[in-house]
Formats: sequence, C-alpha cells, structure tokens
Amino acid sequence: MTLDEAAALAERLRAEGKRIVLANGCFDLLHVGHVRYLGAARRLGDVLFVGINSDATVSRLKGPGRPLMAAAERSEMLLALRDVDHVVVFDEDRADRLIERIRPDVHAKGTDYTQDAVPEAATVRRLGGRVAVVGDAKDHSTRDLISRIVERFR
Repeated sequence: MTLDEAAALAERLRAEGKRIVLANGCFDLLHVGHVRYLGAARRLGDVLFVGINSDATVSRLKGPGRPLMAAAERSEMLLALRDVDHVVVFDEDRADRLIERIRPDVHAKGTDYTQDAVPEAATVRRLGGRVAVVGDAKDHSTRDLISRIVERFR
C-alpha cells in the first residue's frame, strides 16, 4: 500500500469512528518479539497500520547486507499476522511523515524504547495522538538473533 492510499484509508476509517493505531519499524527478520509487539499494539485500537522502512532506509539505518528480506516480502509476512490490518512502506529514516499522513490515535513502539526516547513523539503529540510503549519486555531483537545465528555457524 502506498502512503497516499494509506492516508486516504485512514481518513475514511477515522470518519467511521475507528481508533487507528500505527506501529513502525524495519521488521527485517520477523521474530516473536515483533509478533508480541504488534499484538499489543493492535489491542490499543480498532485498526493497526504497520509502517515498514523501505529497503534503502533499512540499509542506511542498519548497514551493508541489510535488509535480509525485501520490503515486499516483509509486507507479505506482516499481513499474514492476524493483528496486522494494513502495511505501508515508507522511505524516511524516521516515521514523522508517515505519522503526519496517517494521523494515528496511538503510535505504538516496542519495549526497546521508553516514552521519552520515541523519536516521533513530538509529532504524534502535536497531532493530538498519544505514544504507547508496548510488547514483550524480554529482549528480542533482530540484531541479537543475527548474532546468535552467526555465532552458531562459526
């Protein structure tokens, strides 16, 4: 789904009285931490949009060799999760523009963040939304998973 399509859909859903939640991230290698994060995010509203960083953005943020899966594959996998309603790819390092277009009631971030450390918090609050840190408190990260795989096969 393009950003324009997502924005139009969010506007229609909001007019129907739906509470919109937006979660975002790279989702470079899906793991149980992502599933728990998105499940908790979905419970905060009626519709869950998931913004995923484009391939170019993931490479810029995470370094060479990333992403491990192309955006189309990451989108397809996320849409297979029961809690995810819509996926939109965005091309910026931060999700501020995505937030400005979707205008979520709640912007959900995983437990690798604190309320004060969510980069887009000011944008969310300026638009009248709130930030929620949700998910599994256990340390599940793609970086750790990749490190364990590399170590195992050394």
